[in-house]
Amino acid sequence: MFKDIGVAEIDTVLKKSHEAFLLFKRVSGVKKAAFLEAIALEIETLGIELIQQAMQETNLPEVRLAGERARTCNQLRQFSALLKEGSWVDARVDTAIPDRIPLPKPDIRKMLVPLGPVVVFGASNFPFAYSTAGVDTASALAAGCPVVLKAHPAHPETSELVARAIAKAITSTGMPVDTFQHVHSSTFESGKALVQHPLTKAVGFTGSFSGGKALYDYATQRPDPIPVFSEMGSINPVFILPKALKVRGDKVAEMYAVSITQSVGQFCTNPGIMLGVQSTDLDKFSHELGATMEKIAPGTMLHPGIAAAFKKNRERALSQKGVSVIAESTEKPKENQGVTTLSTVKASDFLNNEILSEEIFGPYSILVTASSQEELIAAANKLPGQLTVTIIGEDDELLQYAEFIQLLAEKAGRVIINGVPTGVEVCPSMHHGGPFPATTDSRFTSVGTDAIKRFVRPVSFQNFPDALLPEELKAGNPLGIWRFVNSEMKK
Repeated sequence: MFKDIGVAEIDTVLKKSHEAFLLFKRVSGVKKAAFLEAIALEIETLGIELIQQAMQETNLPEVRLAGERARTCNQLRQFSALLKEGSWVDARVDTAIPDRIPLPKPDIRKMLVPLGPVVVFGASNFPFAYSTAGVDTASALAAGCPVVLKAHPAHPETSELVARAIAKAITSTGMPVDTFQHVHSSTFESGKALVQHPLTKAVGFTGSFSGGKALYDYATQRPDPIPVFSEMGSINPVFILPKALKVRGDKVAEMYAVSITQSVGQFCTNPGIMLGVQSTDLDKFSHELGATMEKIAPGTMLHPGIAAAFKKNRERALSQKGVSVIAESTEKPKENQGVTTLSTVKASDFLNNEILSEEIFGPYSILVTASSQEELIAAANKLPGQLTVTIIGEDDELLQYAEFIQLLAEKAGRVIINGVPTGVEVCPSMHHGGPFPATTDSRFTSVGTDAIKRFVRPVSFQNFPDALLPEELKAGNPLGIWRFVNSEMKK
């Protein structure tokens, strides 16, 4: 057991983080890149010890955790490459025109600079990729912001191991000692104190809507509100078009049985709702999907709290007017296991019930059947903001539904054609975010190198002598980065 941090200790931690910021923000991109690479190497050096500890604390299998560790280290190295290249700072240079009429034009140069200390809350469902050295930490460090990481209480030992790896990387690369600090707490009071401390400049969170919204509210109550980047999950709607159902409904059913139940449904991109127009082909699809899901045994969930919430929310959804069970696992669940479930409801009932639009975190999905295309559009309009939305359709009917697809693009940060929402590729073009309540700021992503933009702000430098400018803005472009100079992109 680890001691919960107290409010007085939080003050000390944030003061140390601020002191580290004054040094760390001046570290070159190349040196920060070496630091991130060292973190990745130290995590890999932990070997099987780290995987076994995470297996014990999360109930996740070795294969899943090994893949997640690789993803985490890959994220760190992607940010390292970004820093080495250097153009991410979005440098813009407008040189002076002293003889311009009627007024002289000053020399103005702009770039992105780090915000300051960032508080990151570790996630329960990704003990590596969204926790201690996960994307929030990696992107904040890449931006030049020290991190205070609150370990998730569901896997504290795993978090400690990774924190020690980061500490070794700090020492080996000569970073300021408090560039990363690791704290434990299971109280709301400490979370609030971390967010509301005057030296905290931004927050990263992945988890439940209630948790993410609470942190956001704490931040807006400060005398100086700060950005909170909460990724709060979604139900990730899947719209199945008529021709696709007729041509390959069986293959779609097979694909989605896997996606719904993968990792016991404990992904923020779990397809929690499917929608289509009533037909014999949709009936056949629901039967085939249900028959496949019945064979999928219940799985042990991440921790008792998540298992209890799944059971409660599942029962609540199934008790709603018009909702019926198509299929559930034929095997009875054991303690802390989630039972695979597929339910259905008519769109007319769905449209009148806000509860059916809420996320059920686990191996659960509901099929909404519309009586017409117009009712399907009404159901789409009712949906709140999402991380993803998926359309399953044949090539020709996708063109016929082009306007409908444009409507769906307003609902989500990622629009998928003929795929599944689970499996988030870590690459620069990935956007993992979406309109509220999926996230608290739909403009930013928590996957891919653009995640760095959450923890920076633009600053203009007017009439600065060259010697006082950051390297990225100096006249001779000593770093050789791409810059927007007098309305022209050049090196």
